[in-house]
Amino acid sequence: MAISTGVSPSALRGGIDSINSRHHQLGLRVFMFIVVAHWAEHLVQAYQIYVMGWPIPEARGVLGVPFPWLVTSEWMHYGYALVMMVFLFLLRPGFTGSSATWWKTSLGLQVWHHLEHLLLLAQVLAGAHLLGKAAPTSLIQLIAPRVELHLFYNTLVTVPMVVAMYLHTRANRPDNAAARCACAPKD
Repeated sequence: MAISTGVSPSALRGGIDSINSRHHQLGLRVFMFIVVAHWAEHLVQAYQIYVMGWPIPEARGVLGVPFPWLVTSEWMHYGYALVMMVFLFLLRPGFTGSSATWWKTSLGLQVWHHLEHLLLLAQVLAGAHLLGKAAPTSLIQLIAPRVELHLFYNTLVTVPMVVAMYLHTRANRPDNAAARCACAPKD
């Protein structure tokens, strides 16, 4: 028995085509808003820990102060990792040349980041933690603390994404000649 989503494959292809042509710039802007908001959370949390001297459980970023459950929710962290991966995947066809290479690098790194969050979520759902640890633990978290690790992961994903967007939006780059969007101004 097939489950119907109510969206035809041709409509889905049309939507993906649209977000990578006439709506690519808007898609990138929405995505960057999400990325910057997420970075703000991580940077505020790091500031709370390293500048203000708050203990890690109390350093919850901006939204985590009024809504502490957000910081401890593996569902929320997993959801963000999934949203990042989906946006990187959906916006990928709009990139050409070297900007596409940088974008695909960011996507590949996010796939790993997503898998780490999936492992954390699976531990919460199973009620059993990796190697008997006291809390859900990702693979790389076995050698690096979680706060620093997530700053590192977000940097690894964001740097090639920003390079891709920079290259993609430069006018008159030969790489952008094949782009179907208006992200790079034409002279």
